Amino acid sequence: MKTNLKYILAVASLLGLSSCDDILDEEPRGVFTPEYYKTDKGIEGGLVGLYQNLRYVYGNMYFFNSLETGTDEYTWAQSADGNFKDADLSGVGTLTPSSSRSDVLWGNAFSSINSVNYILEYAGEAGVSNQLLAEAYFFRGFNYFCLVQTFGGVPLDLGCGVLKPVIETVRTSKRNTVPEVYKQIFSDLKFAVDNLPDNPRLTGTVTKNVARFFLSKAYLTYGWWLENPNDIPTYPQCSRTDLDGHDYNWYFEQAYNLSKEAIDNPGPYGLMPTYYEVNLGQNDRNKECMFYADRTESSAYYNGGDLSYAGGSGTEQTTVWAPTWNYCNLRTYKTAEGSIKNEKGEETSQIDPCKREAAQWAGRPWTRMAPVQEVFLNIFTDKDKDSRYDGTFVTVYRGNWAKDGDKTEKYYNANLMPIENGDAVLTFVPEQLSTSVEYPQAGLGKSNVGAGETEGRADWVIEPESISRNAYPGLWKLGTYRTDNGTGLGQPNGALTRPFVIAKFSELYLIAAEAAVKLGKNTEARELVNVLRERAGKWSFNNAENKAVSEDFSSDLTDATPATIDIDYILDERMRELFGEGIRWYDLARTQTWEKRAGEYTICDQNADKAWCERKTVKRTIEKFNYLRPIPIGQLNSMDMSAEDISAYQNPGYDK
Repeated sequence: MKTNLKYILAVASLLGLSSCDDILDEEPRGVFTPEYYKTDKGIEGGLVGLYQNLRYVYGNMYFFNSLETGTDEYTWAQSADGNFKDADLSGVGTLTPSSSRSDVLWGNAFSSINSVNYILEYAGEAGVSNQLLAEAYFFRGFNYFCLVQTFGGVPLDLGCGVLKPVIETVRTSKRNTVPEVYKQIFSDLKFAVDNLPDNPRLTGTVTKNVARFFLSKAYLTYGWWLENPNDIPTYPQCSRTDLDGHDYNWYFEQAYNLSKEAIDNPGPYGLMPTYYEVNLGQNDRNKECMFYADRTESSAYYNGGDLSYAGGSGTEQTTVWAPTWNYCNLRTYKTAEGSIKNEKGEETSQIDPCKREAAQWAGRPWTRMAPVQEVFLNIFTDKDKDSRYDGTFVTVYRGNWAKDGDKTEKYYNANLMPIENGDAVLTFVPEQLSTSVEYPQAGLGKSNVGAGETEGRADWVIEPESISRNAYPGLWKLGTYRTDNGTGLGQPNGALTRPFVIAKFSELYLIAAEAAVKLGKNTEARELVNVLRERAGKWSFNNAENKAVSEDFSSDLTDATPATIDIDYILDERMRELFGEGIRWYDLARTQTWEKRAGEYTICDQNADKAWCERKTVKRTIEKFNYLRPIPIGQLNSMDMSAEDISAYQNPGYDK
């Protein structure tokens, strides 16, 4: 296939390792040949390239969109373009081979797989250890697992033989079946489990438990595929028969046993004391973060994105821009008299009290993705006890004008009441208020974002049923964090310098719990879920109140766990624990519950000539064929095959 040549070129900038540091040392390299892989340095450099290639996928805003928009977590927001509207499947766009941003995964995953094939082809001549080779096996298994979940069966032969590196440009391709791909995934990841060390070779490199994590998740996903409870079609068409003769319960048992083994033998990993501490920027790369695409604040080159002004593509970490609404549009008044207009009818007394800041609650707003109201009404229901709500969302936007050099002591906000720097300007209140909230009857209102006023409060308020495509809680857990702001606003327009976490230790409990439910082990499932719920009840900091606290509602949360755990409850718990982390579409596709859970949603629309608090229920059209993403148009256009063969290469439903 023509794109295989691109895959080779994409990793031509190979990297070397330093033996004196405990971090990956990236040495730019412009040219390589197969002979390069016959040396220790070549093998090690190829491995560093595999870690570097993660940046093209994890942290990419558009790939993140493909895994979140259209689920029961997110829909498109006020400034969304076709990339986001098409993914919503709600009639505002159409998901096609040209518009699907799963193409980000397709090209980069095959690039990494081809690099692994080079490494393993020449490893014998380099004489490297199985422990080092296990990292390569891990990456091939990991990338094929990502691909098979997304597209169904994919090629094991990239053009020069099964699992062989591409030596010359080949413009034909044949897809393997799902069982064939999973057989290879299991083989690669089992080699990784058997040969990787307990502790990382260098900071951020993979370990035995990282391999256990993905092997157990692959077992779980394949078990669902074999069972196929809702008759979802697969492609290429094949019998849902395991090549080794096992049934789906066998794979659920493997998933349960292996994830439990990972929990019981954590190595350097484990749960942080509180949920807040997991996601706090200062705690990045903590023990709960098992596998991540790393970044740095010290160098734009090694960060993979400009530190002062980024464009939002390629290797740049810009994920959280998409679900960040334009809080800078908020307005307040300079005087207690409120609105003053000049002779042209223009407001002369309003200012924007919330400045764009390189801080975890703020960052760069693109307003491309908005959480649906059901998230706040049906999932995060124990907001005052379950710290995961407060540790996931930005719900209070505070004035920060002093960091912009404005020395004004106070301004006047809702009800023309005074606010000082650091006070709440807008609050997304956790529940519908018992007191009356006066929302604007048309347009954006006094707040300029459609927020309301309620008696006795100086902050604008938005209730859960008034969350709109224009204004909604931000995603604190993935927010901007930098150490070079000084006393000012910093560089909020630069690419993020935080790592994007791909696997967390906490998810092992949910993998094991899901497998336990499938095996009828209800007691075990409840115990596993309650480990996380117990932790969720412990508070060390309250983001909404912006202060340290010491509260423990663990027993309240564990007592409230249902006596019988089902898959819907597991999916609810996965959302509470892992909301907005770029895995939700995989969850819904794996469990075949996407249409059931996300077939409709509620949000306030964006018509400025109507009341912003007017709720609408939006229906999505989620067909069974949508459970696989389309093969990217770039792949199809690059193949020198007949029109009939190219059409057959595409997943059904996307070939018209």
